[in-house]
Amino acid sequence: MPQPDLTLTPAGPALAPRYRERPAAPHRNPYVRLFAIPGTRAFTAGNLVARLPTGMFGISAVIMIAAAYDSYALAGSVTAAGLAAGALTVPWIARLIDRYGQARIAVPAAAYAVLGRLVLLLCVHEKAPVWTLFAVTALTATFPNTGGMSRARWAHLLRGDPDALHTANAFEQAVDELCFMLGPVLTVLLCSALFPEAGTLVAAGLYLGGILLFAAQRSTEPPVAPRTSTGSPLRAPGMAALLSVFLATGAIFGAMEVVALAFVDGPAAGPVLALQAAGSCAAGLLYGRARRTAGLRICLAAMTLLMAMPLLAAATGSLLALAAGLLVAGMATAPTMVTGMGLVQRLTPESQLNEGMTLAVTALLGGIAAGSAVGGWAADHAPFPAFGFLIPVAAAALALALCVATGVGRRSPRVRA
Repeated sequence: MPQPDLTLTPAGPALAPRYRERPAAPHRNPYVRLFAIPGTRAFTAGNLVARLPTGMFGISAVIMIAAAYDSYALAGSVTAAGLAAGALTVPWIARLIDRYGQARIAVPAAAYAVLGRLVLLLCVHEKAPVWTLFAVTALTATFPNTGGMSRARWAHLLRGDPDALHTANAFEQAVDELCFMLGPVLTVLLCSALFPEAGTLVAAGLYLGGILLFAAQRSTEPPVAPRTSTGSPLRAPGMAALLSVFLATGAIFGAMEVVALAFVDGPAAGPVLALQAAGSCAAGLLYGRARRTAGLRICLAAMTLLMAMPLLAAATGSLLALAAGLLVAGMATAPTMVTGMGLVQRLTPESQLNEGMTLAVTALLGGIAAGSAVGGWAADHAPFPAFGFLIPVAAAALALALCVATGVGRRSPRVRA
């Protein structure tokens, strides 16, 4: 019988281990490693539920207002008023979140916004005077930036691990695209199968429930950082230039949506347009697995080239070709947005991270509004059917030119203050 091996320890002789246990190798899938962090699944689930209605509220309002007042112009104007008010209020909400914490500010702000949507529903149902619709929409535009809060949590949890943070940002962008695909489809289904106000009711319930679930995950909430700067993140070096690039990038999305809808002009428009988001979602998940990230210039150059695909496809007059072109064009969206949001995180002081990312989203929304207006004009005055698809290509080229001219992203050290 073999004698056991003995070794000396501070407490006396003891049996020596006959083999050394090796730690389990980390999983090769970066997304599996990402969600192995305690608490990440819970806050992601809550944020996903809260983010889905972002693709529902606008379309729901258009459907129910147009049904009650028989005017798409009025519905579009009320929705635009809400976007304009949000551009002013959402950065302010984000600043309060940075100063006092996510749960303390996001929950009451979301509850007030949902209350406003319900009041708007009642006004529409009772066919109240038109001015009340604008007043309610503008005074209750206090929706917190749910995507920004989620990205702020990842930035806190993955501090010092840029590769994992890149994967997290790619996942968040894929979630954005998924919500923009599913939200409109769910809204149209609810409003057509039930009643025009059904989309707003379901979106309000999902949004408030998701925010409550998200805010309840206190273990992953970033602590309030000491505020070392009293000014706006706009003062951070390179931030204003980056926001100008985001503004031009938003024009790509706004113009493409309106132009594609006008070109298809039928029930197939929604599914065809959703392919652009599907391509972006797939590309975002693949980009998150990459160990190296491309520069913003490279991403914008690729976007400029790929945005020409729908133009070439539309010139053929084939709906299937246009669907394929939009799918390919969408593949440039997520990598560009992931890289851009990564720059925002590096340029913005940690004590103002939510505000910085919300400013980026506000710039995108401003670009979307401008692109929608220009795309609508091009659709109405097009000398040939595919003419409007020139607008997204021009907007992408403008974003690339601004990036090159300002040098944004060339040197972007992490701002610690």
